[in-house]
Amino acid sequence: MIQRRLDRTGGQPLWKQLQQDLVRRLRSGEFDDTFPGELALVDDYQVSRHTVRQALGKLRADGLIVAERGRQPRVATTPEIRQPMGALYSLFSSVEASGLTQHSIVRALDIRADGVIASRLDLEASSPLLYLERLRFAGDEPLALDRVWLPASLAEPLLDADFTHTSVYNELATRIGVRLDHGREDIRAVVPTPAERAVLRCPPEAAAFSINRQGTSQSRPVEWRHTLVRGDRFALSAEFSENLGYRLTPAAVQHQA
Repeated sequence: MIQRRLDRTGGQPLWKQLQQDLVRRLRSGEFDDTFPGELALVDDYQVSRHTVRQALGKLRADGLIVAERGRQPRVATTPEIRQPMGALYSLFSSVEASGLTQHSIVRALDIRADGVIASRLDLEASSPLLYLERLRFAGDEPLALDRVWLPASLAEPLLDADFTHTSVYNELATRIGVRLDHGREDIRAVVPTPAERAVLRCPPEAAAFSINRQGTSQSRPVEWRHTLVRGDRFALSAEFSENLGYRLTPAAVQHQA
């Protein structure tokens, strides 16, 4: 075993030096197969367990490792799909841009009533809605559980669409001549339920993004969507600068979703 040395005469704390060296080794690919446990790091660097835990805590906070109580730390999985915020985006366009194939399993496609959703679409509570539920895949693994509600008076022709490899927005445009031009989203991190985790095949420690979207066309609400996306496979990005401050990534409206 290589004995690794830290500078014990300088002003930088040992845990910080250890954290920086572990980042260097991680980025060099040294830990692609396995990440050392606490005791191995204690022996390797000749530091206390407290020092190791401080360094691992920083790596965990930075999202570089996953460290759970009673289990050996491991390198965090890099999200495969990144999506810019601030655009009426296509989840599957992002999947294909990442080089992965995409398809869906349609779990439901029917007409039903839902008073809560109808109110979000500015409709009477008893108004019939077209409901589409899909399990969306990126490559061979599930990526998202997607549920969409549309006014049936508008979207009923979509009952004949094959949503295994097409988008709601594309079908709205081609079959009905409606294009969404504006949207609002609320995004939060959630812990999937056991049933959702089983459907999405989430790792035990993975959280998820819960995304609610209201999409409009010419100021008319035409879509309410809830998407649950695996947090270990998906990331959101935005831009900021010293002069402009924080701003969402600009992008052209994409009529695929």
